[in-house]
Amino acid sequence: MTDRRFVAVVLAGDRRPGDPVARAGGVSAKCLVRIGGRPMVLRVLDALGSAGEIGARVLCGPDRKVLDDAPELARCLADQEVDWLPPQATPTRSAAAAVASVASGSPVLLTTADHALLTARLVDHFCARARATAADVVVGVADHAEVLAAFPGTRRTVLRLRDGGYCGCNLFAFLTPAGRAAIDFWRRVEQERKQPLRLAAGVLGWRGLARFALGRLTLDDALSLASRRVGARISAVRLPFPEAAVDVDTVEDLRLVTAVSDGPDG
Repeated sequence: MTDRRFVAVVLAGDRRPGDPVARAGGVSAKCLVRIGGRPMVLRVLDALGSAGEIGARVLCGPDRKVLDDAPELARCLADQEVDWLPPQATPTRSAAAAVASVASGSPVLLTTADHALLTARLVDHFCARARATAADVVVGVADHAEVLAAFPGTRRTVLRLRDGGYCGCNLFAFLTPAGRAAIDFWRRVEQERKQPLRLAAGVLGWRGLARFALGRLTLDDALSLASRRVGARISAVRLPFPEAAVDVDTVEDLRLVTAVSDGPDG
């Protein structure tokens, strides 16, 4: 019987040298910062390993030389519990290389090593609902109001649409070959990352961008426009887990995640 579980890909490359979160944690790479006594990359791998929807796990990054400072991670890789790939120059290139390494018939879950509050329950919820769509690509989102209610004062990137504000959750399901091809589209669009208007227009089109600016775009509208531009059916899973929107991008995020981890429900 074919294993139709997801192959989980975790991106763990540092975007820049001297990452402030890594400095705050006293380690050579951000993914090695300890939260609840464990490197956060291993917290993510632990959650994925405990999820029923996940089969194999692939770690893209950190650089091989970093493993000298990470004996726990080095042991995990040496025991072949997780496959390792070197990181590429950008997160999108890393994602493309890692997803391409997975057999074409397998669905892929893409996430990041700084998703330190990830749980098996959250992963299984997202994957099960992603499977139930007719989409090629599925993204996880959380309601911004719910995120603020759970974590007052937290600062997250918000996509403000006619039907509410949404936060990304660094959870992406690639269910078909067309879904995987969407990564190549994003690699091309990524070249405009320093020009936000052109970047947004590349995804939504200029008319779609105008509708967004006028507050006339819902989440489903935005996904429909993006689907046409990308050439793949894109859907979203609205997650009832506000912690899904919390990753560790800043030192303030690190303090928040550490406090949550050290709390009674951590």
